[in-house]
Parts: sequence; structure tokens; C-alpha cells
Amino acid sequence: MSKVYVSSASPYSCKVLMAALHAGIVVEAIATEASKEPAELLASNPLGKIPSMVTDEGEAIHDSRVIIQYLNRQSKGVLFPRNPQKRTEAEKLEALADGICDCLLAQVYERRFRPEDKVHQPWIDRQMVKVQRALDELNAAPPKLTGKVHAGHMALRATLAYMELRFPGQWAKSRTKLKRWAKKFDEKNAALVALLPA
Repeated sequence: MSKVYVSSASPYSCKVLMAALHAGIVVEAIATEASKEPAELLASNPLGKIPSMVTDEGEAIHDSRVIIQYLNRQSKGVLFPRNPQKRTEAEKLEALADGICDCLLAQVYERRFRPEDKVHQPWIDRQMVKVQRALDELNAAPPKLTGKVHAGHMALRATLAYMELRFPGQWAKSRTKLKRWAKKFDEKNAALVALLPA
């Protein structure tokens, strides 16, 4: 059984676990504090970042998007649409969701790892502007959920859950279409929802 080093609060970890479950691939999720740089994590990823996977054969795979591509190949393509254009759209959605997470984490880390008097508020504000701009675009044209769920959907749902965890109430405010999208995703994918960041 493959091992995946994860954190329950990490949206990147969440989407990988969601993808594995959806693909029917059983993995051992190992709760990991990346900040403590455990030897097992560093052996699988010298950057010390999560998620990181170690396959049955001992091959280390990282980061989350590479892991998902691996899971997609192992499951004969269930995580992405087969149509080339639709696959590109799914991959773009995953990239946008990951980019939002990057901006959110930049804000979290700025406050977590700097003394209060060293926190650079303009940097935080700039990251949030990027987040709000991306969310507005998604709200204007939410991804379709009429077909099969794909990795892009999972990445976006994990992102929204992470934002709710760290920035309560901010993503859903005045974004009724995106809020309805998240509700519909949850209704259709109860098993995946159980893996959302918490």
C-alpha cells in the first residue's frame, strides 16, 4: 500500500486523498507535521513539503499535482475527462485552485512565522487581492458539475474548505453562485466531503 504524508488542514493533502478515494486506490495517510521535518518526510521529499507519496515500490512522488497525475494513470484515467479540451479545462481549474491556496498560505505563514511588528501588511493585502479576483472569476462562471467529478473539482472544493477554515466567511460573501456550486458538490460527493480540510 502506498503511503502519503499529509496534514488534515492542508488543501493539497485533501485533494490527493479525495482523488485516491475517487480512483479506488487505497493509500495509507500518515499525519505529518512538516514544520518538524521528520526524517520519513525528508526521505520522500527533500523540500520537506506535503503531500508526498511513497509507492509500494519505494518511489517517492511529489507535489500534489504530480501525485494526482500518478493516481490518474494508475486508475486508467478516472480523475480527468478523456476529451482533450475538457481535460485542459479540468487542469486549469486545478491550477487556479492551487494558486489560490498558495496566496492563502502566504498570508497564513506571514502571520505565523514573523514577529507581529515584522508582519508586512501590504504583502498580505496583495495576496488577498489575488484570491478575491480569482474567486470572483469562479463565481461569475462556476465549473460545471453535470458530468463526472474530476480532480479540478476536488481541488476547488478543498480550496474553499481551507479558506473557510483559515478565513471564515470570506469566500462565500456575495458569491452566491460559487456557494451553490460548493453545496451541489457536497450533495453529490458525500464520501469526498469527509476528507475536506479541518
